[in-house]
Amino acid sequence: MTESTGPAGFPDLGGLLAQAQEMQQHLMAAQAEAASTVVEGSASGGAVKVEVTGGLDFRSVRIDPSVIDSDDPSLLEDLVLAALHDAMAQINEMQQGAMGDLDLGGLGGLGGGAPGGELGGGLGGMFDQGG
Repeated sequence: MTESTGPAGFPDLGGLLAQAQEMQQHLMAAQAEAASTVVEGSASGGAVKVEVTGGLDFRSVRIDPSVIDSDDPSLLEDLVLAALHDAMAQINEMQQGAMGDLDLGGLGGLGGGAPGGELGGGLGGMFDQGG
């Protein structure tokens, strides 16, 4: 079947399935690449650094001795937490970038063109008869 729509104007489900499988392969490749990428989060101008992969494998924590104050351990705790937040923000940004690079092959508009190419909740519009 060479048409993009089937009987009664419904989408060609075979073509949609092929597009979905291709998209899944691209997604898996992007996830594998992100999982192996190492990011470094830091706080206090690099006095505290953490290394973590996109797959959330925490590799190292480095703390400059100048920020270790035995009278104020909460400061060091806050710096480590800030470095972790920085690393996680970078991972989230990297993952969003990987998702944005995926070509949804027309699937993003399925069921009324959900914003941002989201499929969730959009399938119901495919069968909407205008009522």
